Amino acid sequence: MVSGALFKSVKSSLSLVQCAKTSVSRVRTFTSVLNDQQREIQELAKQFSDEQLKPNARKLDLEARFPFDQIKRLTDMGFMGMTVEEAYGGRELDYLSVAVAVEELSRGCASTGMIMSLHNFLYANLVNEKGTPQQKEIFLCDFTRGSIGCFALSEPDAGSDVASIKTTATFDGDHVILNGKKSWVSSAIEGSALIVFATVDPELRHKGLACFLVPMDAEGVFRGKKQPLMSVRAVTACDVTFEEVRIPKTYMVGQVGEGFKIAMEQLDQARIGIAAHAVGIAQAALDTAIDYAKEREAFGKKLTRLSSVKDRLTEMSIMTETARLLTYRAATQVSTKNSSMAKYVAGKNATAVADHCVQILGGRGLATTHNAERHYRDARGTQIYGGVTDIQKRLVGHYLLKEHDAL
Repeated sequence: MVSGALFKSVKSSLSLVQCAKTSVSRVRTFTSVLNDQQREIQELAKQFSDEQLKPNARKLDLEARFPFDQIKRLTDMGFMGMTVEEAYGGRELDYLSVAVAVEELSRGCASTGMIMSLHNFLYANLVNEKGTPQQKEIFLCDFTRGSIGCFALSEPDAGSDVASIKTTATFDGDHVILNGKKSWVSSAIEGSALIVFATVDPELRHKGLACFLVPMDAEGVFRGKKQPLMSVRAVTACDVTFEEVRIPKTYMVGQVGEGFKIAMEQLDQARIGIAAHAVGIAQAALDTAIDYAKEREAFGKKLTRLSSVKDRLTEMSIMTETARLLTYRAATQVSTKNSSMAKYVAGKNATAVADHCVQILGGRGLATTHNAERHYRDARGTQIYGGVTDIQKRLVGHYLLKEHDAL
């Protein structure tokens, strides 16, 4: 096993890529060059992916089994605290470092890559950046050591329309009482805490939203049954119901009315992780197709010598690299437009690349004994979670016109 000490040795004060989390418009300067720290993290993740994830990915998928062993090893190596301050057990790494790690891990096992991505980009970084010292002691320290955090935003009647959230928060002295139901909460079955968004008054819509940290073992928190999924089957997702859940008021992140802004900022960051996740799946599909085409013969020659197959492989390579570059840019110049553009392109391209992979493998592409069909299923999911492609397209268009004073 590779020691977590490598992370400490590669932390650098000088970076070729400035990863400041600021809104950027009309930026013309960008480089895809990784610095020494980022390259070493990439290599570490690649090695782990090849040795620990790829050999087990198909079995985990077929059995829909959470990758406990793999996540434990990633925790020991520091991957589950990449966005957290060192004072709380983290590594304090920039978003591009996290993105390249997510890509490599997802290349080996899309489910494992997604779990690591969501934990860093949706839970750990929120508590790290917005939590009080008390909140960090309770909801962050253990979450760099093995506990898993969850993000509960979607509801049965509120997915893309976050302002329609119906889970309520009622203040009672020094406590808050939560009632409602959240849907599609990833890792909730294994998780130890939740970031929950609730409204103090549904009539206020987005102005009434607030953000809370909730222990999973709090009285009145009930997990639903695991939802069978088409993609990333080793990731668990279920409903979580809150029935008169009483938590200290000090568990609220920020103020009432700030919940919508917090949620949107987190989704901007999470989409960087999902885009990187999609790039990793696309790369896996491309690798699978090339490996097969090099060995398979048809019409008396290798598939790699058939122009139709070469054309497909070329398109797959271009789409993968295009998505990678957009993802790197989103990770280094964080904005709603950049992250939405990266997720939109990466998700669509990964699905197209995986479709080409299935076509190249032919009948074997449909068989669960080969990886192509898993790559296709995993790629398709990246266009749904974290905000569907339709919403990403609308966001890109909105901010594009805003930049040009055309709204």
